[in-house]
Amino acid sequence: MYSLRSLYKVGNGPSSSHTIGPLNAAKEFLKRNPLCDNVLVKLYGSLALTGKGHLTDYIIEKTINPIPCKIEFDFMTEQPHPNTMEFFGYKDNVLIASMKVFSIGGGSIKVDGEEVLKEEEIYKLNKFKDIVQYCKDYKMRIYEYVDMVEGDSINEYMEKIYKVMSDSIDRGIATTGILPGKLQIKRKANYLHYQKVPKTMESMEYRRRKLVSYAYAVSEENASGGEIVTAPTCGAAGVLPACVRYAEETGFFTHEDIINGLKTAGIIGNLVKKNASISGAEAGCQAEVGTACSMAAAFLVEIQNGTFEQIESASEIALEHHLGLTCDPIEGYVQIPCIERNAVAALRALDAANLASYLNNSDSKISFDLVVETMLDTGKDLSYRYRETSEGGLAKKYK
Repeated sequence: MYSLRSLYKVGNGPSSSHTIGPLNAAKEFLKRNPLCDNVLVKLYGSLALTGKGHLTDYIIEKTINPIPCKIEFDFMTEQPHPNTMEFFGYKDNVLIASMKVFSIGGGSIKVDGEEVLKEEEIYKLNKFKDIVQYCKDYKMRIYEYVDMVEGDSINEYMEKIYKVMSDSIDRGIATTGILPGKLQIKRKANYLHYQKVPKTMESMEYRRRKLVSYAYAVSEENASGGEIVTAPTCGAAGVLPACVRYAEETGFFTHEDIINGLKTAGIIGNLVKKNASISGAEAGCQAEVGTACSMAAAFLVEIQNGTFEQIESASEIALEHHLGLTCDPIEGYVQIPCIERNAVAALRALDAANLASYLNNSDSKISFDLVVETMLDTGKDLSYRYRETSEGGLAKKYK
């Protein structure tokens, strides 16, 4: 598996695969081909079908500027990956360069015929059961395994990730108005956060309402093109930060606990990315929000010093009950049902963590590794219409 730095990335929404990935692809093409004086970019599959709503064309043109750039949306040509784009570079109207790129989720890209760019697999263990066995053998927690593999510098990086997550919540709570795009969706985080309720600060209902407001805050920031952390993607960026702020406000956990919990959550996300997919275009929203929920559940158990079995159980429960979740964003915007879905997943992560602690599933028949494998099979079986194309489900029915 790659470093947690390749999972937790700071970027601007609304989509890691449709915005950050194409941005990185455009930068890579320009770096390789600095002599181009004109560029043509063809978008295929999900990038073509939902590119307008995800600002794909906008971010590519902005990145390639001041070089003239033309974007073509090809809805018909089949490609080996649902998020495929082709760059054609010209010099004096003569084609001098071309590059086919796949946006593989979480902002990562893969150039056709090459390995994933500039990444080294530093984790040699790629299954949850193997990581746990190693930790048991050497008497360490999962976050200590992260420290061992990544080195001391990972702490500074995780502090940066924590700050961006926290800032995105604060901005989202403070901002009101209408989200960009023709759907004209009203921001709700501020209302949810400050809504008067006849409950004390200690009440569970009050705290859960705050949890929801934090998930809305980050998701609305993402939908507005604000700076967020892929956890594991932009579209699912609200789940884990919401649970982080929720945990902080209980007053039971230190800042070190929170950072360590984020490391453990990162391992869960990395395992899904390695063994299945975190791309909605490849495996539906189960791969995005389902993984985010699993990461958040693991985080909540880790900060409570839960057992390996409880961490696995919480992660497995969270992902298992998102199996089959489709990706059908209305008009291609990461707004409906995406924002509300982040809030639901944050609540579900809390429930999964609690259920794992109640059951103490040391004899669970379903492992986390098995659920990850099942999620990938389920994603492959989903009709392409339900994988970030806006051609099925709510996206098709909504008028």
